[in-house]
Amino acid sequence: MNTFQKNESKETLFSPVSIEEVPRRPPSPPKKPSTKICGSNYPLSIAFIVVNEFCERFSYYGMKAVLTLYFLYFLHWNEDTSTSIYHAFSSLCYFTPILGAAIADSWLGKFKVLSLVGLSLIALGTGGIKPCVAAFGGDQFEENHAEERSRYFSVFYLAINAGSLISTFITPMLRGDVQCFGEDCYALAFGVPGLLMVIALVVFAMGSKMYNKPPPEGNIVAQVLKCIWFAISNRFKNRSGDIPKRQHWLDWAAEKYPKRLIMDVKALTRVLFLYIPLPMFWALLDQQGSRWTLQATRMNSNLGFFVLQPDQMQVLNPLLVLIFIPLFDLVIYRLVSKCGINFSSLRKMAVGMILACLAFAVAAAVEIKINEMAPAQPGPQEVFLQVLNLADDEMKVTMQGNENNSLLIESIKSFQKTPHYSKLYLKTKSQDFHFHLKYHNLSVNTEHSVQEQNWYSLFIHENGNSISSTMVKDTESKTTNGMTAVRFVNTLHKVVNISLSTDTSLNVGEDYGVSAYRIVQRGEYPAVHCRTEDETFSLNLGLLEFGAAYLFVITNSTNQGLQAWKIEDIPANKMSIAWQLPQYALVTAAEVMFSVTGLEFSYSQAPSSMKSVLQAAWLLTVAVGNIIVLVVAQFSGLVQWAEFILFSCLLLVVCLIFSIMGYNYVPVKTEDMQGPADKQIPHIQGNMINLETKKTKL
Repeated sequence: MNTFQKNESKETLFSPVSIEEVPRRPPSPPKKPSTKICGSNYPLSIAFIVVNEFCERFSYYGMKAVLTLYFLYFLHWNEDTSTSIYHAFSSLCYFTPILGAAIADSWLGKFKVLSLVGLSLIALGTGGIKPCVAAFGGDQFEENHAEERSRYFSVFYLAINAGSLISTFITPMLRGDVQCFGEDCYALAFGVPGLLMVIALVVFAMGSKMYNKPPPEGNIVAQVLKCIWFAISNRFKNRSGDIPKRQHWLDWAAEKYPKRLIMDVKALTRVLFLYIPLPMFWALLDQQGSRWTLQATRMNSNLGFFVLQPDQMQVLNPLLVLIFIPLFDLVIYRLVSKCGINFSSLRKMAVGMILACLAFAVAAAVEIKINEMAPAQPGPQEVFLQVLNLADDEMKVTMQGNENNSLLIESIKSFQKTPHYSKLYLKTKSQDFHFHLKYHNLSVNTEHSVQEQNWYSLFIHENGNSISSTMVKDTESKTTNGMTAVRFVNTLHKVVNISLSTDTSLNVGEDYGVSAYRIVQRGEYPAVHCRTEDETFSLNLGLLEFGAAYLFVITNSTNQGLQAWKIEDIPANKMSIAWQLPQYALVTAAEVMFSVTGLEFSYSQAPSSMKSVLQAAWLLTVAVGNIIVLVVAQFSGLVQWAEFILFSCLLLVVCLIFSIMGYNYVPVKTEDMQGPADKQIPHIQGNMINLETKKTKL
C-alpha cells in the first residue's frame, strides 16, 4: 500500500530508476447502510463490540488478578519465581499485539484476527484483540458521524475499566470464598473468566453480518522498519567523503521510498527517542499484581466492615482511575493553569514518574514495618524451639549440648502457653540435644536431633508410668504466606476425624498423634465437627486470623469434657491492609499523569499515518518494563524492601534523564506536519541509485 503519495508535492515527484514497488491499497467495497441504534447515528454493530470488549477485559484482568497467588499457593512456587512468570506472561501479552497488528493490517483484517486468533489463546489472543478491537469499532461509523465516533471511544474505554473493576473484585472472591477439593477454588476463578471469553466470542460472532469490514491496508510497521533499514544501509554504502552530506540520516532512504513516508518517519523517530526511558515506569506500575499482592498476603485484610482477599486490593487501581481522570482533567489541571504554570505534557509525564517513585518508597516503608512485626527468622546454625507440657502437672526440662553443658533449664506448668520460641545455637548444621525430664518422682533422659534454620516443638506427655517426648519440625508453619494454618495433637486413645469445612477433613492418630498443617480460611470456627469410632462431638476453635499458625491439643477433661487447647505458633498479621491505600493512590495518580498524557502527547506529535506504529511502540515499552521486573526478581537477591527502594531510585534516575530529553525537545505543531515535503535530494554518483526528475500531472 502506498498511503503517502496523496500528500506529495503537486509539482515534482522523484521517480526511482530501480525501486521496490510499494503495494497499492485494494479498492474498498462500497459501504452498505448500517442498522442504527434506536434511530440514532450509532451503528448497532458497536453494541456487540462493546459487550465483547467488556467480556474480554473481564476475562483478562480477572485471570491476571489471581495468577500470582495461583503460582504461590497452588503450584507452590516461591515468590521470586511466581513474580518472574507473572511478568513474563504480561510481557508476552504486550509483545504479541505487534504481531497481531501486522497480521491484521497485511493479511486477515481486523475482523478475522478478533474472531479466529484473538479469542483462541490468552497471550496470543490478547495480541490479536488489543491492537484491533478499538479501531474496528471506529470503522463502523460513517465519516460524517465523527462526534458519535468520539463518544463511542469514551464508552469503549468505560467498558474496559468496568470489566477490569468488576473482575478484579469478583474473581478473588471466587478463589478465596469458595472451596474446591479442600483448597481455594482456582478452577472457578479461572473458569468464570474462561466462560466470559466464550460469551465474548458468541456476542462478537452474532454481529458478524452487521459489521463494516475494511480490507487489509498493508503493514505500516513493516514499511517504517524497511525505510529505516534502507536509510542506514544506504548511508553506510555511501560513507565516502566525496558524497555530499544530507540534512537528516533518513534522507538516505529517498532513492526508494516516498518523501511523505520519509517525512512521517522523521516525525516518528523524534517521538520514539522519548520512549527510550519509558519501560522503567511500567516496571513499577505492573508490580501491583505481583510484588504488591504478595505484600498484601502478609497483612491483615480485616477492615472491620469487610474482609478483603489479598488479591482484591488490585481493584483500587481501576476504581481510582475512574475517579482520578475527571478529577485531574476538570480540577487539578485547571487550577495549575490558573496559577500561570505551563504544565506541558512532558512535565506531566515527569511528575507521574516522581509519583511512582514515591509510591514505591511508601511500599518499602510498609514492607519494613511488616518485617518489624513479623517473628524473627533463625539464621545459619540457629534453631527455634518451644517445649509444650501436655502432662497433668509441672515438669522440669533440662537441655544439654554435646559437651553436657546446660543450654536450657525450665520448669513448665501443665498446658502452659510459651510466650515465644527459644533460640538455640548449633556448632554444626545439625546437632543432637540431650533432654533430662523430671516429673514427680520420675526422671527420664531422651535425645533429639535438629537441623539449622528450622522451628521445632517438643511435646512432653505421660505414657503410663513413664514420660515420653516427641520432637516435631514446624517448617510449614513459617511459610503460610498470609494464609491461616492449623494442626492438631490428639491426646485421646482413639483416632479423631476432624471436618474443617464441607470438603476439608483430616485424621489425627491416637495417643498424642500430631497432624500436618492444613490451610483454612480466616474466620470464626465455633463448632468444628469431629468424630471417633464410637462418638461425635464439636470443638470451638475460635477466631483464626490472617497469617497465623495454630496448634490445637484435643483433650478430655473430667470437668469440661472434650475440648481444644489453642496455641498460636505464629502470630497473626498485625498490620492492616489499609496501609497499602497510599501507595495505590500515588501509583494510580502517576498512571493517569503518565499513561493518558503520554498517549495524547505521542498522537499529537506524530503524523496520522504513524498512529499504529506509535501504538505498537507504546505497547513494546510495557513489554520491556515487565522484562526488567523479571530480571530483577530472578537475579537481584535483595530483600523485598530493598528491591522496592532499588526500583524507586532507578525510576528517579530515569526521570532525570527524561526531563533533560524533554527540555531539549521542540514540540511539533500540527500544521508543520502537514507542510511541504523535504527539499529535493541532489543527484549523487557512486554506489547510489541515480534519480531523475520529471513533471507529473495530477
